Amino acid sequence: MRAEIIAVGTELLIGQVVNTNATFLSEELVGIGYDIYYHSVVGDNSERLKELIGQASQRSELIVLCGGLGPTEDDLTRDVLADYLKEPMVLDPEGYDKIATYMTRSGREMTENNRRQALTIQGGQAIPNDTGLAVGTFYQAETTSYLVLPGPPRELKPMFYHHVIPLLKQQLPQTDQLYSRVLRFFGIGESQLVLELETLIHEQTNPTIAPYAGDTEVRLRLTVKATDETTANEMLDEMEEKIMSQVGDYFYGYGEENSLIKETVKALQAAKRTVASAESLTAGMFMSALGDVTGVSSVFNGGFVTYTNEMKRCLLKIDSALLAQHGAVSEACACAMAEQARLLTKSDYGVALTGVAGPDKSEGQPVGSVWIGLSSATSGTQAYHFQLQRDRQYIRQSAMMRAMDLLRRQVIAENHD
Repeated sequence: MRAEIIAVGTELLIGQVVNTNATFLSEELVGIGYDIYYHSVVGDNSERLKELIGQASQRSELIVLCGGLGPTEDDLTRDVLADYLKEPMVLDPEGYDKIATYMTRSGREMTENNRRQALTIQGGQAIPNDTGLAVGTFYQAETTSYLVLPGPPRELKPMFYHHVIPLLKQQLPQTDQLYSRVLRFFGIGESQLVLELETLIHEQTNPTIAPYAGDTEVRLRLTVKATDETTANEMLDEMEEKIMSQVGDYFYGYGEENSLIKETVKALQAAKRTVASAESLTAGMFMSALGDVTGVSSVFNGGFVTYTNEMKRCLLKIDSALLAQHGAVSEACACAMAEQARLLTKSDYGVALTGVAGPDKSEGQPVGSVWIGLSSATSGTQAYHFQLQRDRQYIRQSAMMRAMDLLRRQVIAENHD
């Protein structure tokens, strides 16, 4: 069923308020089987709102209007919709009693503008507002249904969860529902990922494949329409298998709220291994990222921020001769830093980051030159070189994430059994 969302409020048009309701409603409606084709925002103007409702009614089967249900003169959504439907407005007794009780307890008199918040459209169904005063409305016309919700998210969301979803499932049941699975990838850009999956993406029907690029990683959202979860998972599994056969080397985990850092911590926890770090280029970003993950204390022993060569000598006991011969931005220094971080903290792994973030060269090394050292009590120590582009912050962030991925892969490789 085609659904459309109309947000009402001049404050949305002029940027004073962000239209978060549209995002929320789209996600929830899609989740119960609706197709969202249009989002619209209209100011507090009755003529333009009525015109928009007319346009929406020609192309959508469910129209969701949010906002404009308050007590002031510019709260005109229900009035305009009632006029468009050529139906009078009527008082919802339960809504009115709630407002009257609220006014009495507040020591205030009931006024006509407050009474307006209990109005609904004749022939429609009033929707209770558990966290506010303005009632919602559900109205079914011959070919189109209309849902009117309050604007404040703290009122709209509880109303939607507690009343609207059960109502829609009863009145407008959908045969198919949408099910999604998010795959996360690191080490490959969006353009390259899309190129690798070009045939799959070109031929997609059900499931669909939607790529989303982040600062340092890419997500793929697989979405399928199915009658039940078992069927959906079978279809998603089949598509995932095809994707993994082409870009599986870059895959690291599932889920919208997941992250490469969380997966790294998870790998360390599963292996019961610990890590420490020594950072020059990133100045503690690696440690900070780990520290953001709940439960990391079981696997993260600590670390060192050694921005200068003097601190590398004092804190990590790096040989002055090594620094003089190879420099701080070198394979030798990265290996020494990683190994000392591991040994000094008695950890299973040591990670080191050194490099040139810019804007100027350092020790003859170009901007973006990064060495990442990885020391393992099991496999020894080695370093990896990357030549990163873009600005200073991106170079540091990307280096931190690459170090995280190297550690994750090493832990999994050594403890896969």
